[in-house]
Order: sequence, then structure tokens, then C-alpha cells
Amino acid sequence: MAQELAQNRKIQFGTGGWRGIIGDDFIKDNIRRVAYGVCLLAKKENKTDKPIFIGYDRRFLSESTMYWVSEVLNGMGIKTILMERSTPTPLIMFLVQEHCYHYGIEVTASHNPSAYNGLKLIVDEGRDAPVETTQALEELINGCDPNEIPTMPLDQARVKGLVTFVHSPFNDFIDHILSKLNQKAIKDRGLRILFDPMHGSGTYPLLVILQTLRCTVDLINDNKDAYFGGGTPAPTASRLKDLRNRVVEGKYDLGIAFDGDGDRLGVVDENGNYIDANQILCLLYSYLRGYKGWTGPVVRNLATTHMLDRIAESYGETCYEVPIGFKYISSGIDRYDAILGGESSGGLTVRGHIHGKDSIYAASLFIEMVCSMQTGPSQLMAKLEEQFGHFELVEANLTFAPARKAEINKQLMVERALPTFSNATVERVGYEDGCKVYFTDGSFVICRFSGTEPLLRIFAEASTAERAKEYIQAFRDLLNLK
Repeated sequence: MAQELAQNRKIQFGTGGWRGIIGDDFIKDNIRRVAYGVCLLAKKENKTDKPIFIGYDRRFLSESTMYWVSEVLNGMGIKTILMERSTPTPLIMFLVQEHCYHYGIEVTASHNPSAYNGLKLIVDEGRDAPVETTQALEELINGCDPNEIPTMPLDQARVKGLVTFVHSPFNDFIDHILSKLNQKAIKDRGLRILFDPMHGSGTYPLLVILQTLRCTVDLINDNKDAYFGGGTPAPTASRLKDLRNRVVEGKYDLGIAFDGDGDRLGVVDENGNYIDANQILCLLYSYLRGYKGWTGPVVRNLATTHMLDRIAESYGETCYEVPIGFKYISSGIDRYDAILGGESSGGLTVRGHIHGKDSIYAASLFIEMVCSMQTGPSQLMAKLEEQFGHFELVEANLTFAPARKAEINKQLMVERALPTFSNATVERVGYEDGCKVYFTDGSFVICRFSGTEPLLRIFAEASTAERAKEYIQAFRDLLNLK
């Protein structure tokens, strides 16, 4: 009975694809429904002439899910290319782009807790599927009869030439990244790096890149562990305490950490200081624009630091703000010919690379920056703060009873109720993606529902963490969320 209920639930895509709790929504029958929807979409768009790349991360059921998806696609006569080893999401995006294929699929729930898994659809040019595509896909999935979904066993699909396996798809991807780096600067410096892939799928390509560039690299948490060591595979400050301690104890120059599918980055300096995603973005934009002489603006989402705005302005450039979801970042880079774009959750990409976030290239570029500037990231960040001021971003992830979601949404987005902010003057309020309050001193607070988990997320940035927490508390009090 429970399985029948799960089958009848509507499939909904968020900002990072379709995700669900394993054994609840993420079950074989629903996976097949999503795969069948992709088939119907491909036929509707007349894009069945090319194979579909399918990769998988190291989560529980990921490899099996790849096979289940392929069986449906093959059953519909669509060719598939399957990976014989776990792959990071950026690789699948690169392969779709490089081979001019229409679709790719990565089995992943990215940085979500280990209880989750999911499917991420990648479309032409290696891009995140836009909202219009995922909405059309949802209609096709939820309108189909699960009993009519055809499947074809892999052995039979092999005989018919509908499925092929790739053992080592990384070479072109690695060479592409190496071609964009100042290899001499990195080789001359000879950094010692401690790398924490957080039990995920991003280990191999970065390891090869760094060893090629004569870095000494040691690994922690590189074994496959579906529980991610008992935590969430997100490279946040709280999750990287062990990495921070080990970097100091082992006298490493840097610590590098990825999320579960290798598209989010965390950095630790030689003193164990955590370099967060906002700081990484500011440092890399300043490096590319100011040191390397690239020209162009920068793109950030609504919940990312406004320090980028001040840095861009100092170069006579613009910082463009877009909604949350990396698809908006990548389209913004194209639209404005931006140097790079990123988000406070740890993802970024650079002009001329793939159209999605990639921690492998981002980490490599960050290492190039440290080697070229011959200065640690904390020292570089201190120089930026001397020029542009200090910024503290605080985040709160709030749970709520499912029945309250409509009520909270009505308060925020329909009635547009706002808290009273003490000692702060509101400049304007935006409702493009949640409710964002901009203050006259450049600080902000944004309140929105997560696109990947059943949470209400509140981000606030101010000159001090205390002030940012006050903004968050004001919204908590307004919405009665303790």
C-alpha cells in the first residue's frame, strides 16, 4: 500500500533536479517514471537521434539507479552511454557539451543528507535543465500510466547496440582544465595539499590534475561510504573541523573539500581558517579581473555576498543578481559575458568552461591563484576587506510542519508582511525568488523555501554576524518559527 501511494505522488523537480528520500519517494517505480518522462520529452522535442550519458555518484542505490534508468530508455529505443565508475556531475555536463548531445543524467542528491538520492537532468550544451523543461517533464511524468512503462534488460540492450559502457571518461575533461591553468606557477610552488572529497565522486580528476602539476596531495575520507561518515556531504565550516585540524597538524599549505557529487567547494588555509564560498568568489573574481586582466562583470544569486558588487564597481564593472538555481548563473554568464558566476552555497563556474558549477576547476584555479600571488588566501582576503569592508553571511535552515507551508508562503509572498528591523533602514524589498530585504547600508536578508529539501532558508549578510542574526531572528519571530 505504501509503495502504491509513493507511485501516485507527483514528481516535482527543484533547483537541483528531482530528489527524494530513499525508500519513500526515491523508489524503483518512481525512478522508472522519471526515466520514462525523459523518453517522452526527448520524443516530443525530436531529440532521440543521440545517446544519453548517464553517470552516478557514490550514494546508496546510485549505480543501480543508473541501470534502472537505462533499462527504460533502452526499452523506448533510446541509446545510452553508461559509466563503469562513479562520476562527478561536472564531468557529465562536460561530456554532454563536448559531444554535442541533447541530454545527460547524473544520479545524485548532491549535498543532501545520506537519506536522499535523486536524478539531475542535463540538457543541450551541458546546461542545467531550465524551469520550462522541468515543468514540461513533470507534466509528462505525472500524466503517464506507470503500468505502460517499457523496459529492456541490459544484456538484451547490449546485443541490440542500445547501450555502451565507458570505463575512463575523464581524460578530455582533465586536459581541458589543465589547458586553462598557469601550470608553471603551480609547479614552481610545489604546494602540499590535504584533500577531503567527503566520500564523494570528485576524487579522481582533481587528484590527477594536482599530481600532474607536481603538488603533494594526501587524502582523507576518500573511501566509499553511503552515510558520508555520519554527516551531510557539504563542505561547510562545521563539517570540515577535522580537515581544519589536520591541515594545521600536518603543516599543509591548503585543505580542499568537495561535496558528494563534486560541484561545491570548501577551502581551508594553512592556519586552519575556513574560506567560505563567498570569500572564494570574491578572491577569484578579484584575481581574474585585477591580476590576470580579464575583463567583464560577475554574476551572483540573491543569497550571495554583496562584496562582489563593490569589487565589480571598483573595476568599472557590474555585478548582476539572479534568482537561486545555478541555471540562472550560467545563463547570466552568457548574457552578460561575465568572467565568473557563483553562489554562497559553494558552486561557481568561469567563462569558457562548462555551463554548470564545478569544484574541480574552481579548486584548480584557486590553487593557481595562491601560487601566482604567493600569498595565503586569508591574507588576500584581508586586503579585500581593507578596501571594501567586512561582510558576514549567516544562514538558518528552519523546519516547519508541512501543513504550514501555504500559510508561511501567504504571509511572505501574498500579504508581504515584514518584520520590524531595529537600527536598520530598508531601502527596498524584492520578491523575485522569496522575500529579500535590502538595507541602505548594503546589508540584506532573504527568506525563501528550499528547492531541494523541505526547509525554509533565511540568509542574512551584515558587517557583523550579530547584526545578521538579528535580521534572521526578526523573520523567525514574524513567522513563528523557533
